[in-house]
Amino acid sequence: MKAASVKIIKDELQHLESKELRELCLKLARFKKENKELLTYLLFEAHNEEEYINGVKLEIDELFDSVNTKSFFYIRKSVRKILTTTKKYIRYSKKKETEIELLLYFCIKLKNFKPSIKRSPRIQNVLTTQIKLIKKAVETLHEDLQFDYNEKLLELDL
Repeated sequence: MKAASVKIIKDELQHLESKELRELCLKLARFKKENKELLTYLLFEAHNEEEYINGVKLEIDELFDSVNTKSFFYIRKSVRKILTTTKKYIRYSKKKETEIELLLYFCIKLKNFKPSIKRSPRIQNVLTTQIKLIKKAVETLHEDLQFDYNEKLLELDL
């Protein structure tokens, strides 16, 4: 089965009543975990972005605390998983400020991680790439916010 385009789906949704839309949303929530997470964000957390960011930061902390530090191979795999999770939460929000805040927090946690990532060029490349993405996102913001975020980037010392 080939999926319909977003425009076709949008046109079809306009013909449905609110009860039918509610049932479709509930079916989507049951179908996949990410759909449920997105609906949770839209219904409960989108109105308070600061609280959402703090919740994601707590989850990032927990994930960094659970990293297996026996070898850099395991550390790298865990770091990639944490980054994937962070990017998923950024996708839910679609706000540049949220993206920058979460990526900055991820980079700070990674830079301060023990054992030091300086002995692993591949993990350092992950950090460098994320910093480039942060800088690119900062350029799209208002000048005052650019200044604030550039100050935070300087704190990373890179």
